[in-house]
Amino acid sequence: MARMKFICDAERCIECNGCVTACKNEHEVPWGVNRRRVVTVNDGIVGQEKSISVACMHCSDAPCMAVCPVDCFYRTDEGVVLHDKDICIGCGYCSYACPFGAPQFPSNGTFGLRGKMDKCTFCAGGPEENGSKAEFEKYGRNRLAEGKLPACAEMCSTKALLGGDGDVIADIFRARVLRRGKGSEVWGWGTAYGKSHNPEAKAPPAEKKS
Repeated sequence: MARMKFICDAERCIECNGCVTACKNEHEVPWGVNRRRVVTVNDGIVGQEKSISVACMHCSDAPCMAVCPVDCFYRTDEGVVLHDKDICIGCGYCSYACPFGAPQFPSNGTFGLRGKMDKCTFCAGGPEENGSKAEFEKYGRNRLAEGKLPACAEMCSTKALLGGDGDVIADIFRARVLRRGKGSEVWGWGTAYGKSHNPEAKAPPAEKKS
């Protein structure tokens, strides 16, 4: 079974926010909630500006799962971390524990009462029946059940954001690093998925020059 992961290549991200727009449009995300956002560091400094697309990284050892007092989180066979909104009590512990700021809480009422938690689902829906109306209303479209990849990654114009089988996207990124000779450290990869168990893994063969 494939282990689903995200990679954002900071050398390619152009801060267009296409991934953010694609996510909100695909899942009809409520106003005030951003399942994905683009963060830019050293903004405006020539040669030092870097942008990355950030969402839930579906961690191997997810801190949100560890701190949830009602155990509303669960992990699918593909390694996607999802949650059950019917169980969630809106306590906010997960938002404090997540290093990526993934959990979002829509505000309801005049005094901004915290509602049910919402976050990136890797376009994998929720505990309801795949493709059902209830699933879409709570979690958005289940693209994985349709054999498709997350909308954010598919809509990335520069292919900076990659989502899918972890082994496949790691090979794609490794090939890019070998070609350009830099950018081997992926922001968030070690935090979400842990260090590589095989740092001496064989690199993909170099492309033949015509």
